[in-house]
Amino acid sequence: MRSKIFTWSVRLTFFVLVTVTASSCRNMFDVLPEDAVDESKAWQNIYDADAGVTGVYGQLLSVAGQYEVLNELRGDLMDVTVNSDSYLKQINTHTVTGDNPYANPKPFYAVIQNCNDVMKNLRLMYDSRKIGKSDFDQRYSDMGALRSWLYFQLGIHFGQIPYVTEAIENIDDVKDPAKFRRLNLDELVPELISFMESLPYKDAYASGSSLNTQIDGYPSKLFFVNKYCVLGDLYLWKNDYHNAAIAYKQVLETSTPLGDAAGDIYYNQFVGSSGSVDEIKTSAYQGFFSRSLQDKEFQWEWIWTMVFDKNFRPANPFIDLFSNAGGKYLVKPSAVAISNWKAQDQTDNTPYDLRGENNSYKMINGQPVIMKFLYNYLNATTGVPANTLEKNGKWFLYRASLLHLRYAEAANREGYDKIAYALINQGIRTTYSFNPNTSVETEKSATFLPEPYNLDGRKIDAPRIRGKFHRNLGIRGRMNAKVSGLSYADSVAYFNGVERDAPGYEQFYPNRTVKDRAGLTLFMENKIIDEGALELAYEGNRWQDLLRIAFRREKEMAGSGLSFLNGKIKAKFNASGSGGFTEKTSMSQWFLPFEWE
Repeated sequence: MRSKIFTWSVRLTFFVLVTVTASSCRNMFDVLPEDAVDESKAWQNIYDADAGVTGVYGQLLSVAGQYEVLNELRGDLMDVTVNSDSYLKQINTHTVTGDNPYANPKPFYAVIQNCNDVMKNLRLMYDSRKIGKSDFDQRYSDMGALRSWLYFQLGIHFGQIPYVTEAIENIDDVKDPAKFRRLNLDELVPELISFMESLPYKDAYASGSSLNTQIDGYPSKLFFVNKYCVLGDLYLWKNDYHNAAIAYKQVLETSTPLGDAAGDIYYNQFVGSSGSVDEIKTSAYQGFFSRSLQDKEFQWEWIWTMVFDKNFRPANPFIDLFSNAGGKYLVKPSAVAISNWKAQDQTDNTPYDLRGENNSYKMINGQPVIMKFLYNYLNATTGVPANTLEKNGKWFLYRASLLHLRYAEAANREGYDKIAYALINQGIRTTYSFNPNTSVETEKSATFLPEPYNLDGRKIDAPRIRGKFHRNLGIRGRMNAKVSGLSYADSVAYFNGVERDAPGYEQFYPNRTVKDRAGLTLFMENKIIDEGALELAYEGNRWQDLLRIAFRREKEMAGSGLSFLNGKIKAKFNASGSGGFTEKTSMSQWFLPFEWE
């Protein structure tokens, strides 16, 4: 049967039905375009429900550029160029005024209100038996999770925001404090967790679902927010490390139910491998960004990504942001980001990080250009676009490396610093291969810990064991980067019974007890944050990561979180030799002014 699923482009004119600017909707319905749908005829069947869901995701694309600027330019890894306007410079220096379009919350609320409208109509459809329980649960939960993700984004940027969960007639009502209460971040996160926990369906769209298909030639399963990732991030912010790890482990184990017989997908999906072999394949990194969404290697790494297609609106905002050929070249890698990559060594002591120059960024006409978003536009070798009018691209939102680092952060805070070390460096199989208490191979290369920290990296032929994580190479390991471990001085500081000539990470040795747990935890947490800068730069996570760590430490010791975040931002300006940043004197000063356009 011919699919009736609407695409998420602007030609998806069903979308007008769920637009919350009601006055303009009524005007539009006065004279309906020939390809629009009369509201009285909408929400009749599963295809209408699908159109509502995909329409919201279509609108989500409109905030991609704003999302990128807020989450990366506010951090330490991105900087302005000579082409940047005053508004981008305000974002960069943390001196934002109320009229700054990048700090306008309204576009996010427009998507939120369409989530609310779709959720309302899905419930009406279910109550009137136009869709069944399974179809309702999956779509309602998807919209609820996306709404929660959007609210979390607003919370970390604005600090205190209106929390609206009902469909409203006029979106401008959101800014009226008399109509909708405002929640600060400490109130918002528990509210979002409670809602997310209540969702009836938390997995991806089921195989066979009309939303698990091909949309305009792309696999739609990558387009939808991952609910366990959202829930894990909320728990992590709340410092509920155990539940965060449970949520993240659920995603890590996505392909586990398929079993060993599933082969590559069982061994590789979200595991942190470099392809369908056990060995390191360093060429994989650029492929994480340049490959087709159809490629299995792309799907093993990416949990959530969306696309900009030259045939549909909205236009790809990343060309103007990043490219100096056919774009406006508004932002660039910061000097401190480049310095971070240049400070790394390969395992053969070559001073180089494969994730840096020619992968995350490239020198084009003497200018450093952020490349991750440009591989569908620029030639990776020449830096020249094949056609400046064809601005295809991807919006990267969540991948396996981010999942591993956040899971590592939770594990480290629960006292499992060795897991964090393993995921950062050489993976589970290698890190846990040394066990001085046994010579039995089945008792090595796995954590042998209770859930959610039971990670099996064993690869044994007799008896045959292929642990889920036997291809986990570690984030640095799969890039052939030298181990980021503890120096002798660090070992002495954090452990008892340290011998100068002992190789490797001190936790390999059961007789060496931790003497400074708090210090070791912060040490490893810094390693995680530093690795995120190298691995995840420009993927829209940096500000959330920095702010989460800063608020956590501020609660543990007044002034420490503020010092941490001031230090990171100040380092960016020191490395560039530019001024304009004044250190903040309170954590509340990091939030943007909540001003409505």
